[in-house]
Amino acid sequence: MPQIPLLQAFAEVGFQVAGRGGAHAAMDALTKIVPHRAFELVAYDPASGRHRSLVGRGFPGVDTEEYVNLEGYRRARASGLPIEMPGRFRGAWAAAMTAPLVLKEGRYTGLLHLAASAPFGEEAAGLVAALAPTLAHLTDLSRPKVDPIGVPDGYRATAFDRAGTRREVPGCEPVAAGRELGVLAREFIDSRELSRSGLWQDAEGGWHQVRMVRAAVGVNGTIQGAVLTERPCGLPYELTGREVEVLTRVAAGDSNPQIAAALVLSVRTVTTHLEHIFAKLGCDSRTRLTTKALAEGLCRL
Repeated sequence: MPQIPLLQAFAEVGFQVAGRGGAHAAMDALTKIVPHRAFELVAYDPASGRHRSLVGRGFPGVDTEEYVNLEGYRRARASGLPIEMPGRFRGAWAAAMTAPLVLKEGRYTGLLHLAASAPFGEEAAGLVAALAPTLAHLTDLSRPKVDPIGVPDGYRATAFDRAGTRREVPGCEPVAAGRELGVLAREFIDSRELSRSGLWQDAEGGWHQVRMVRAAVGVNGTIQGAVLTERPCGLPYELTGREVEVLTRVAAGDSNPQIAAALVLSVRTVTTHLEHIFAKLGCDSRTRLTTKALAEGLCRL
């Protein structure tokens, strides 16, 4: 294949893998580079240590756990290069190869089986190996099913699973470091809320606007997760940090004595803070104050 059409075909594979057309569209694009008649994408689940088929077309079922224990496949994993499949695994196809799929950072996500009615060309294995880091995203079970267009301008974004593990959101700068954000995301995932927003203070005392929404993490949405977005901010309405804490307690339904006990303040001091908060937010009742605080994400997370 001439160099320019080959580069265009490589770009098309990457475009489809990025989420524009899905696995079938990506494999159709791959056909222009390495002609094949059947394929199977198999994902590796790090949680269970096992493989499972994700999507395929025309390929016979393969006992993957038996296959990956073959000496030939272990050599392929070590080298990162595709291998020819033994006859008992490729069914009636004249030729078949398997490529280990490893992301650029070195994380193994699964494998790709390709089959054809005629032998593959001499360059086929090298071309598949060159595309393997791109195709590895198709079998990455940690890949969040997130539309980065939904991330507000100026916000950083990271997806989390229930264990607090951080996952990259394609095309977005990751959120600021901090174990607390993983804890917040896990608490949100375990709640019944569809979304949550509020203020978070980092270890250096800086404040951040944080928004969380539910998202399925994994190629087939197999892991319950959330996308957390954040950006540095000043406190809104000229609130002080202490006033944010008092407002947060009010929104939680606490009385003035309860707030005083929780924040180790006198009831009189709490009352004074509330007078300032009512004036700054333009509210005349605790109910309106709570409604405004929750709607605008003014509570501390």
